Amino acid sequence: MSTGSSTSGKAFDARLFARLMTFVRPYRKLFWSCFALTILLSGITVVRPVLMGHMIDGPAAHGDRPGLVVLLSIVVGLLVLETVLGFVQAFWTARLGLNVTFDLRQKLYEKILNFKLRWYDRTPVGTLVTRVVSDIETVEDIFSQGLLMIMGDILKLVVVVVVMFAVNWELALLSMTPIPVLLWATNIFKNSIAKSFQDVRTQVARLNAFTQEHIQGMAITQLFAREEQEQDRFTAINREHRAAHIRSVLAYSIYFPVVEVLGAISLAFLIWWGMGDVLEGTATFGELVAYIQFINMLFRPIRQLADRFNTLQMGMVGSERIFKVLDTEESIADTGTRSTSALRGDIAFENVTFGYDPAVPVLHGISFSAKAGEMIALVGATGSGKSSIINVLGRAYEYQDGRVLLDGHDIREYKLDELRTSVATVLQDVFLFSDTVLNNITLNDPSITREHVIEAAKAVGAHAFIEALPQGYDTDVRERGSVLSTGQRQLLAFIRAYVNRPKVLVLDEATSSVDSLSEQLITEATARITKGRTSIVIAHRLSTVQDADRILVVDKGRIIEQGSHQELLAHGGEYKKLYDLQFH
Repeated sequence: MSTGSSTSGKAFDARLFARLMTFVRPYRKLFWSCFALTILLSGITVVRPVLMGHMIDGPAAHGDRPGLVVLLSIVVGLLVLETVLGFVQAFWTARLGLNVTFDLRQKLYEKILNFKLRWYDRTPVGTLVTRVVSDIETVEDIFSQGLLMIMGDILKLVVVVVVMFAVNWELALLSMTPIPVLLWATNIFKNSIAKSFQDVRTQVARLNAFTQEHIQGMAITQLFAREEQEQDRFTAINREHRAAHIRSVLAYSIYFPVVEVLGAISLAFLIWWGMGDVLEGTATFGELVAYIQFINMLFRPIRQLADRFNTLQMGMVGSERIFKVLDTEESIADTGTRSTSALRGDIAFENVTFGYDPAVPVLHGISFSAKAGEMIALVGATGSGKSSIINVLGRAYEYQDGRVLLDGHDIREYKLDELRTSVATVLQDVFLFSDTVLNNITLNDPSITREHVIEAAKAVGAHAFIEALPQGYDTDVRERGSVLSTGQRQLLAFIRAYVNRPKVLVLDEATSSVDSLSEQLITEATARITKGRTSIVIAHRLSTVQDADRILVVDKGRIIEQGSHQELLAHGGEYKKLYDLQFH
């Protein structure tokens, strides 16, 4: 799946709009109320110029002060009513848009949560942030500033034109002399702005993706003194982002003065010709004043329509991107019905073939078994396929051939959430959220109590250091756990796995990036949490796996040796070479 920027570019796409309207259904009463207010406002707005014309030709011309007061009171009342209704309409349409985008954002994030990890391997994080935040906001504008406002502007134009022809068709024709030129200019503006808006959204996504990734990797940039080169790359992307916005601004800066000039020309024609009609008696001064107001009402909606259509177009571009994500089928099928409540922990790999790209396998016919309570160690060179084996076990990735069994049943037969809870993994690169120690351990699971966490921390040997933190278990570890050392983060990951009482525990290079003291603590913690449960341990340091029940030597996606530590040393194969390299 691609989250690229390819879009239809239509100002209005009926198919996309129909899908968006499915999110309006829970709020259809609010939608129709906004629609009714739009119609009402369109009618009220046109009444005022007519009343002003009658006021000038009637009470004002004949000195009828009481009549003038009555008509003035009605005009003021209409202005107040129009203001109140305008406020209510603006509030309701904004609320409608926010409700729709709230539900849409919820659905989008729920979809993202269930994607396969393989999908994230090829999708920039910044692009997803753009989808969930910026693109959703453009959809909100469809309802708060786009669709209903367009309907109101069009309706207002229709009513104004009808009333103008009904009052004086000659003045109406004269007032609309520049309209064909205006419509032609509006069409050119709409087409030119369409491409620039697509460019803007594309460049926003690129900028977000680059910024997100390179801020996260700032340590590498600074350690290798690549600040200048990264600044140059950022400058290039930022320059393209600026250029895309300038193209849209250029279109606006040309179009709006054209509208103002055409409006002034229309007004000039009207006054020049209209005053002649007034002097000849074929038109009244009140009609001329009314038509001056009609011209403002005519040109302002046309100018606003261009803005509204651009808002609508940006919303359509954003919604198309969002629906591309929603239509992506990259979730792991959760069709299992078997529970893990009675799981013992027997594991069997039977001729398993797997590749992150199915066309390029990284595991070739992997077969081994582990009885409940056994510790299996995986050793081998970097890139040999050790991590791929554990990725398959927890269904983080789907294997292409063979079978993976738990207690004799294919792992696909188990409910996915129960399977992942029962197979806990402690990764080498521990990820901590910007939250408290307690919440990073429980992951906000209300079934895991503070007492349970403290008990697990004591079992792992981490209680003392947690209590020494400024707020203990309520200390905010900041982004990615920056206030903690590598060893401390690793111990929190052990507690996180331990509190879920897994039947199978996977430790991926748990001691590879820690100092000797932390390694001793983690080794002791490993012994405690692996006791009595099936464990698969990946390690480069062979000293940490010498007590394993069985050691599997993995090379180029195949198991080339297996046995106990002593058996493999006696065999004198690849394991013996690895051992000698580390200890001799």
